[in-house]
Amino acid sequence: MKPDRKSAKQQPAKPKPAPKKPLRPMINLSRKNYAIMGAGLATIIAGFISLASGSITLAPILLVLGYCVLIPVGLLVK
Repeated sequence: MKPDRKSAKQQPAKPKPAPKKPLRPMINLSRKNYAIMGAGLATIIAGFISLASGSITLAPILLVLGYCVLIPVGLLVK
């Protein structure tokens, strides 16, 4: 025979809190943001057209300006 265990007082089960959904960062873009990013896209297209025509000085300047300046500025400006 097994020895009797002392009965422990059972507490009512606490409901588990619902898992919280992770917060997603919201990027609120305005018309100004889209205009700057559109200018960046136009600059990039002009850079590739310039590159296709054989320019080795203007094309890299336009591409760097579009990719590294205008697109990030378009995302960061409030």
